Amino acid sequence: MWQLDPETIITIITILGAIIGIVLGAVIPAIMEGMAVKKALDGIAKQPDAANDLRTTLLISMALLESTAIYVLLVILVILFANPLLDRFF
Repeated sequence: MWQLDPETIITIITILGAIIGIVLGAVIPAIMEGMAVKKALDGIAKQPDAANDLRTTLLISMALLESTAIYVLLVILVILFANPLLDRFF
C-alpha cells in the first residue's frame, strides 16, 4: 500500500473537495437560473403588459444567482491556492 505523508493526504482531500464544490457551485445556480427564466417567460406570455416589471425582476434575480456561483469560485480558489489547512496542521 502507499505510504503518503499527512500533507499529501490533506492536499488530495482539499483538491477533491474543491472539485465537488465547483461542480455543485456551478450546476445548482445554472439550474435555478433556468427555472427563473422559464417562469419569467411564462409570466410574460400570459401577461404581456407586465413584461417590463418581470424583466426587471428577472435581471435582479439572475444577478443574485450568479453572485452565488462567483462566491463559490472565490472560496474554491482560496482553498486551492492559499490552503489554510496546511498551515493549521503542519
